[in-house]
Amino acid sequence: MKKSAAVFLLLAGGVALAGLAFGQGKTKISIESWRNDDLKIWQNEIIPAFNKKFPDIEVTFAPSAPAEYNSALDAKLQGGSAGDLITCRPFDKSLELYNKGNLASLNDLAGMGNFSNVAKSAWQTDDGKNTFCVPMASVIHGFIYNKAIFAELGLKEPKTEAEFFKILATIKKNGKYAPLVMGTKDQWESATVGFQNIGPNYWQGETGRLGLIAGKAKYNTGGFLRTFQALSKWTPYLEQGYQSVSYPDAQNLFSLGRGAIYPSGSWEISGFRANAKFELGAFKPPLPAGAKKCYISDHTDIATGLNANSKNKESAKKFLEWMTTPEFAEIYANALPGFFSLSKAKIKLKDPLAQEFVSWRDDCDSTIRSSYQILSRNEKLNNENDLWAASAGVLNGTLTPKAAADMVQKNLDGWYKPKK
Repeated sequence: MKKSAAVFLLLAGGVALAGLAFGQGKTKISIESWRNDDLKIWQNEIIPAFNKKFPDIEVTFAPSAPAEYNSALDAKLQGGSAGDLITCRPFDKSLELYNKGNLASLNDLAGMGNFSNVAKSAWQTDDGKNTFCVPMASVIHGFIYNKAIFAELGLKEPKTEAEFFKILATIKKNGKYAPLVMGTKDQWESATVGFQNIGPNYWQGETGRLGLIAGKAKYNTGGFLRTFQALSKWTPYLEQGYQSVSYPDAQNLFSLGRGAIYPSGSWEISGFRANAKFELGAFKPPLPAGAKKCYISDHTDIATGLNANSKNKESAKKFLEWMTTPEFAEIYANALPGFFSLSKAKIKLKDPLAQEFVSWRDDCDSTIRSSYQILSRNEKLNNENDLWAASAGVLNGTLTPKAAADMVQKNLDGWYKPKK
């Protein structure tokens, strides 16, 4: 009887140990995110790929609605219930989380050397000494065009600003199509797909952007002023009644084949793939006269950080390290055409339009939108909002390029003092 009991206890112990090994012993980590449209991609592609290498780490992707993400995340962090990994918005919101001790420094994380300083800039302290999120993806600005219209009118992709305006004049003379499909009703697009799209070629990318932060460059001189001047030349080629055309209106007009060229960026690829019935092409911002080097706005969009209070830091770090690899980069970039990995790794994209956009990195230097880092921290004199109003004013003809540039610089000077 005693022997049987001993055998039973040994067997029971073995079953319990097996249970720990195959169930209870599995580490569980969760990911906070605002990208609820990505849920199936994470469940069906990203997490299974990770689990092939790390089967003992169970990962849950738990997104919130985009508009609710910031407040929901703050509440979870305060209550101690936030996920182990936190999807990071670019710049100040994530910097605030780091400064409050909610995000851990990732300086020592294996694989962080796979990202350039530009790629990491949206998730670093102002002095660049601490990086607190793994860069995931960016979007690239440029021009999407209707290949059928270009073929009909015998047009080729422009490489210079002179060629660009010659093409616009040809399309306008033909009279069947709007040369440029973009409205100014919402204002933000005037700056984002207008000013910030063509501007890097005028202010030499990071040289000009960092010059603004250092106080060495001004919006009303040099390349920044020339950008406003170049933008003003778009007005004759915009859709009739463009002042009342909203962003969704412009998307619809282009999808219906009403216009030839859509100033925009790679984030539009999936939408136009679904709605446009013609072949799409893309060209990078044309070079101004005399320019020898090209620059593109390769704008940082999304990253992932480590909850400083996670109870599963080692497992969470393994996931972050895997996110720095070419494998993750290729899966993510192909699952979301137009959202490009920020890794230095060379990856092949399946979508030809996405591949065209990302190929510009081989020829041009990358930069990010001029107003996003540091310069938009004042709510009343917000640099980003000023650029919206100024760019729309220039396109609407209510502001001269110089008046627009002076307004933006005056408001920036009204609160921002560069560090010595």
